[in-house]
Amino acid sequence: MKTTLIFRLLPPIVLIAGLTACGPIEPWVKPYERDRLADPIMSLDPDPVSTAYTHHVFEAREGARGGEGSAGGGCGCN
Repeated sequence: MKTTLIFRLLPPIVLIAGLTACGPIEPWVKPYERDRLADPIMSLDPDPVSTAYTHHVFEAREGARGGEGSAGGGCGCN
């Protein structure tokens, strides 16, 4: 008895769930607010400025071997 009820209700539920995925997706962040999300302070890093500086120094020091994969020589030049 319960299995027939499940088999009768399952197709409409799957159809409704499938149709809701076809709706238009609208961004909830306005274009003029996106610059705030790109700010380094929005990253999960507690001190992004210090990490960026340390990363730059590491790339300059290890640039002769490849370091983090950026281009440049080992002299620290940009």
